[in-house]
Amino acid sequence: MTRPDAAPAPAPETTPRPRWGRRIGIIAFAVVAGVIVLALIAASVITWTVARSFPQRDGEIALTGLSADVTVERDALGVPVVTADSTDDLFFAQGYVQAQDRFWEMDFRRHVTSGRLSELFGESQLGTDLFLRTLGWRAIAEEEVAALDETVRGYYDAYAEGVNAYLADHDGAEASFEYAVLGLQNPDYEIEPWTAADSVAWLKAMAWDLRANIETEATRALAAQDFTPEQLAVLYPEYPFEENPVIVPEIVEPPAADPDTQTDADTAAASLPTADADAGAAVAWTEVGDVVEAVSLLVGGAGEGIGSNSWVLSGRLTDTGMPLLANDPHLGASLPSVWHQIGLKCRTVDDACPFDVAGYSFAGLPGVIIGHNDRIAWGFTNLAADVTDLYVERLEGDAAWKDGELVPLDVRTETVRVAGGDDVELTIRETGHGPIISDVSAQYAAIAADPYVGTSNEAAPPTGTPDGEYAISLRWTALDPGTTASAIFTLNTAQDFADFREAAAAFDVPAQNLVYADVDGNIGYQTPGRLPIRGEGDGALPHPGWDSAYDWEGFIPFEELPVVYNPDEGFIVTANNALVDDDYPYALTRDWDYGYRAARITDMIERRAANGPLTAEDMRQIQADNQFQLGIRLSSAMADIRTGDADVDAALDLLATWDAQNDADSAAAAFANVLWDELAQNLFTRERDTPAPLSNQSRLFLVVDDLLAEPDAEWWVNEGLGVASQAEMLTISAEGAYARLVSLQGENMALWNWGDLHALELRSDTFGSSGIAPLEWLFNRGPVPVGGGASVANATGWDLGGGFETLTVPSMRMVVDLGDLDASEWHQLTGVSGHVFHDNYIDQVDLWRTVELAPWPFTAAAVTANARHTLTLTPAD
Repeated sequence: MTRPDAAPAPAPETTPRPRWGRRIGIIAFAVVAGVIVLALIAASVITWTVARSFPQRDGEIALTGLSADVTVERDALGVPVVTADSTDDLFFAQGYVQAQDRFWEMDFRRHVTSGRLSELFGESQLGTDLFLRTLGWRAIAEEEVAALDETVRGYYDAYAEGVNAYLADHDGAEASFEYAVLGLQNPDYEIEPWTAADSVAWLKAMAWDLRANIETEATRALAAQDFTPEQLAVLYPEYPFEENPVIVPEIVEPPAADPDTQTDADTAAASLPTADADAGAAVAWTEVGDVVEAVSLLVGGAGEGIGSNSWVLSGRLTDTGMPLLANDPHLGASLPSVWHQIGLKCRTVDDACPFDVAGYSFAGLPGVIIGHNDRIAWGFTNLAADVTDLYVERLEGDAAWKDGELVPLDVRTETVRVAGGDDVELTIRETGHGPIISDVSAQYAAIAADPYVGTSNEAAPPTGTPDGEYAISLRWTALDPGTTASAIFTLNTAQDFADFREAAAAFDVPAQNLVYADVDGNIGYQTPGRLPIRGEGDGALPHPGWDSAYDWEGFIPFEELPVVYNPDEGFIVTANNALVDDDYPYALTRDWDYGYRAARITDMIERRAANGPLTAEDMRQIQADNQFQLGIRLSSAMADIRTGDADVDAALDLLATWDAQNDADSAAAAFANVLWDELAQNLFTRERDTPAPLSNQSRLFLVVDDLLAEPDAEWWVNEGLGVASQAEMLTISAEGAYARLVSLQGENMALWNWGDLHALELRSDTFGSSGIAPLEWLFNRGPVPVGGGASVANATGWDLGGGFETLTVPSMRMVVDLGDLDASEWHQLTGVSGHVFHDNYIDQVDLWRTVELAPWPFTAAAVTANARHTLTLTPAD
């Protein structure tokens, strides 16, 4: 008999024992269950932490600093329209609302522009800080703020007060989830109050983003160490004026009378183009990118695809009889997008409160950068004029040689604080040209180590130079105090072309092409910016700093800058192509985009106009055009190439029936772009003792197009690859393209597609680029399959030799209908919100990917009818 409390007898040996696998399975289940519980707890904590910073969009908020109620109406995309009684309240509310949506981005940006990233992220950002401190953006912004007139300074101060009103009630994770993450690494960080200089400094970052040819000048200077002048002339050809258009073929001055008294119909007499008209600008289709990079990643790089499209049509060409204006600036992809959409309205528009404007702003900057008011619309593209020059300096101690004499350098010391580390002392040296950047950049130090300088238009080694060390300094218009910070508001309130030109005259950096249209039916163009007049040299290569003959002699007078008003053609197209031809008396640059986008857009406008009036939908379709113009040339060149490999030849056959559209689902587009990349690398870099630069696909399109017409050119020979002729080069490139595409997308050609190959990864500039996978998962989105490509109207840029990932994008698209402003449409790359997991974080991505535009209501009644949320900001008692 067994006692009740006795241990049970051992099981007979015949009873199976639990297997170790089952025991491990039970343990694993327990672990997984625990992980799930912890994950759910973590998810709840993260969700609560993230949501704490989401903006209040309905109800009321009482704020100290307001004088009267302000209404903030938001549509389904979260776009705020701010309506106030006074400019102080209007910009106060804009500051508050943009801080609601994007304060982390604003705080990050001001650390970038002041060279203080190390205070946020530690020693990893020290090199970037040293470079940016040397440029001195923050100090220049402070000078510009000090020079503002009382009215404009009031706008900036009101904006800062609005931001600080938000910060008064939001600190740490309540301001943005990123601060909760930052606290794990940098728990002592405290948010500082916002200032006017924080706003103005971002204009310097955008000027850097659109700085034109400094990288081209640097790469050309390095190439000049290894290539002959003749070879450089092949690699850097002149603009093809006979094939591709210029923006201003003829300067057309506005009438002497008040412009708003004369319309396009009064001043222009040209008829619509005919179907067989000589396009003149169209490509002959039947002939068938060290610390500088780090800064570029932070503020937007001047990489492949940086540029923009804009065009404006007279009402003589449109279905409404009124102008249409389209714009899509091309910038580096970012999450959130660089743009913050907003409307700013005075309840009663008068001299005291003159704003009734909507469009795209930068978070952290009052006013609207691109958009329209109740009378005019405007768009920007990068002018691409050369506003930067490198100077090879000859130094002796703390002095630089100039015209046979030693001139003391300007030397100062700054302290860079480093989170979790010791402070770093930085010595900054400047010559009369600007800061010495070879002290803080390996790229420019390499130029200084073996410098070539530009003497007139030739490359030549510096001979007869003074003794001493070489250094590289930077002369750049943005390093002089300017007036763009004021020009924004002049542009926002402009009523006619005269006012528009007044704003353009003050919009000195970055240098942009400005297109214009108004509700009276006029269209126009104005070159703004501070464009240098050079002495000797043309800025294509570094200048000898010791010779004052190469110094800038001033700036082109505004009255002599290109302008067009109601041209006979009935349209104006800008796409970073040449502004003027060689007859213009001033040298602007040698580094325009080579005009393929401009030619294609011009061709599409003329062909559509020949078949009847154009519509807003036509404008959108032009923005969505994916025609790969070099693809047409490659298809022709490969027509007679047979490799003897059936699979490779089948891939080549794809090109024979391809419509040359880089559509996302196109197998032929995938093969054509891989083929282009293989050909460019085989021609210029692979197995070459001296690789040539692969930057700027627009440039290389022209280079390769010219070489295809010269089968005996030296570049077709590559001994390292065993290639001795053009035919062999084309054959090996086709074979390489096939093998590469198979490795990327498999052997089944039916599954090849350009969209996945060319996909866009949406990465946060901060924690989304941390290298820590869980953090990157929280902040990043994508990949997003996209079409388009380099030098395509739908300009989704990628780097030759660096993979096919989309890097630069149409950062926004808009079509403004001057016949009915409420019928205008728009979108941007990501969304209005910078808050991860917010419903407006990436809600515009699908619109952007498919090139569909969202409604853009403007009038007060339309805004209210479209509103999903209404918030009232009230004065605190």
